[in-house]
Amino acid sequence: MDTDALVTGLRRRGSLKWTRHPDALGAFVAESDLGTAPAVVQALQDAVARGLFGYLPDWLADDMARATAGFLRDRHGWEVPPQRVRPLPDVLAALSAAITYLSRPGSPVVLPTPAYMPFLEVPPALGREVLEVPMARDGGRYVYDLDALDAAFRAGGHLLVLCNPHNPVGRVLEPAEMRAVAAVVDRHGGRVFSDEVHAPLVFPGHRHVPYASLDDTTAAQAITATSASKAWDLAGLKCAQLVLSNDADARLWAEVGYPVEHGCSTPGAVANTAAYRDGVPWLDDTIAVLDGNRRLLADLVAEHLPAARYRPPEGTYLAWLELGVPGAGDLLLERAGVAVVDGARCGAAGRGSVRMDLATPAPVLTAIVERMGAALR
Repeated sequence: MDTDALVTGLRRRGSLKWTRHPDALGAFVAESDLGTAPAVVQALQDAVARGLFGYLPDWLADDMARATAGFLRDRHGWEVPPQRVRPLPDVLAALSAAITYLSRPGSPVVLPTPAYMPFLEVPPALGREVLEVPMARDGGRYVYDLDALDAAFRAGGHLLVLCNPHNPVGRVLEPAEMRAVAAVVDRHGGRVFSDEVHAPLVFPGHRHVPYASLDDTTAAQAITATSASKAWDLAGLKCAQLVLSNDADARLWAEVGYPVEHGCSTPGAVANTAAYRDGVPWLDDTIAVLDGNRRLLADLVAEHLPAARYRPPEGTYLAWLELGVPGAGDLLLERAGVAVVDGARCGAAGRGSVRMDLATPAPVLTAIVERMGAALR
């Protein structure tokens, strides 16, 4: 199938990625063009046939909690009691709850950058300042700047947003790195919101280790959010999971959590349960495709964007391209007909870069980079 036919088929699906900019190639939002697992489709079709459209029933929330705990155990080696897994609509609802209920009132939120765009937007909407902490470099890899994190906590920060695998730079944090971060947090009596929504999407040579699973200190610090939404392309079904590894948090959540949990959709819980329980073989095949795409992108960047800096992501299906071109997002949309995220939306540290989605057929990915190269020459 040629590229034009592939793009026509993708637009016909009607997703945000392919309809917001109808004259451009879509690579801006973290949606996958690779579909979802047959087990998920079948579970949703069964739910439709049953008419399972009401509020999330207790039995389904419990079933999803068991499926999530099983996946965390089998995939990441993290033993979590199912009763500590709570339903949510999405990771942003979890962040809002963490800020509102689990951080010191009025305290700034500590955010390593470049960061997922809404992480810069949610805290101010809740009356909180964001303390941006630009990530440092270790060779070609982005790493957390421990001295800068320490300074942010000394400046009054209390809740650290830790994104692992990291959106947008694709790092999969190693245990030693996380323990070093935990030491800083512990020194200041801080908390950690651990966004692990991309955790199922880790490439060969890397392993996702949940922050809360490291030791008693990280378990007490962390409130963890995850979901099948990215790996199985289910974001529109509005379902995620909050993992409570702190006993006091679990007691508090029993009192305040209902309004947040109420936003979790029933079809989303059906889909997440099926993904975790029966969708892993499909996930492994999809990761192999994405692995090929991240390597293909390296070749394409070398050929068409030789001045750019790109390191294949260790996890996620997001690519971070350092182009050295301020306002590159708008420029590429206007001149190349390519929709990506301008890096400045990811914080001051992202200026001159772009975030792009590589979960698309290889011919489409090729066309995207060819257009980018032609526009920037």
